Amino acid sequence: MAHRAHLFSLRLGYALREACLGSERYSILRLQRDLLAGVTVGIIAIPLAMALAIASGVAPQYGLYSAIIGGFVIAPFFGGITATAAIARSAANFKAGAESPVAAMIHSLVVLLSLVALAPLLAYLPMPAMAALLIVVAWNMSEAPKSLHLVRHAPGRDIAVFLTCLLLTVFFDMVIAITAGVLLACILFVNEMASMTRVTDISGNKKLVDVPLPDRWAVLKINGPLFFAAADRAFSEISAGMSTRDGVILYMDGVTLLDAGGVAAMNKLVAHCAREGKQVMFADFQFQPLKTLARAKVVPVPGVTAFYPTLGEALHQFN
Repeated sequence: MAHRAHLFSLRLGYALREACLGSERYSILRLQRDLLAGVTVGIIAIPLAMALAIASGVAPQYGLYSAIIGGFVIAPFFGGITATAAIARSAANFKAGAESPVAAMIHSLVVLLSLVALAPLLAYLPMPAMAALLIVVAWNMSEAPKSLHLVRHAPGRDIAVFLTCLLLTVFFDMVIAITAGVLLACILFVNEMASMTRVTDISGNKKLVDVPLPDRWAVLKINGPLFFAAADRAFSEISAGMSTRDGVILYMDGVTLLDAGGVAAMNKLVAHCAREGKQVMFADFQFQPLKTLARAKVVPVPGVTAFYPTLGEALHQFN
């Protein structure tokens, strides 16, 4: 038991030294900057932490607890120089000249001392003063010139996310705004990725298709990820075109991603071809789609599907 405790203390000390000091030599100048930043942000953090706790609907002391835990426990062991989980104090800490997580630890000690020694006095901090402090910090964090530049020059989807977060923060709170902003950004990103998936007929490209194709056959190249938001559309487009064809070769070199939704859409295409008496050849899968197919136990269907390592080998079946 003593050996384990000693080993844990060694690991703890090593992790703390590496997180705080890193590979650079920790000089007196860096310590002075960390001290100044830590004390400055610690003084700012006391009313700010209480104000954020009240704004979040909890007792003021919980804001002080989060400042202490975030700065003294989390930041040193994860290599950050944040003061707490709140971005406001993190930005203030950095702008005050913080050089390492030591600044966050000093900030937490200042907050801890205030909690122990000044707790009766903190109850008399006026709410308007804390509100004013939050407004000033929020304005400094907003970086208005950059925000205006974003609204003028960013793509429409980014502006939509920005305005959604801004309005929800003003009319509700930051938690709702961030949650809605992340969800909206994810939806827009998925839609953008899905729009990148294209199906192109390359039957007439002599550089890729160097042998004559049988009548009513085509070579189609799929470019882009085949995930749940894009695969069904791509394979439905191919399925609709099978009415004028006896078979297709699907050149999969441009498919970077295949997920379970893509496998399901591909199986629908294969089932449609089996009913209609059509053939599908798949050629040149990349590693990730090939691994997904192996995991899903996808195997060739005699007379319907075939898999080839390259497009050339698939084409030479017609020789």
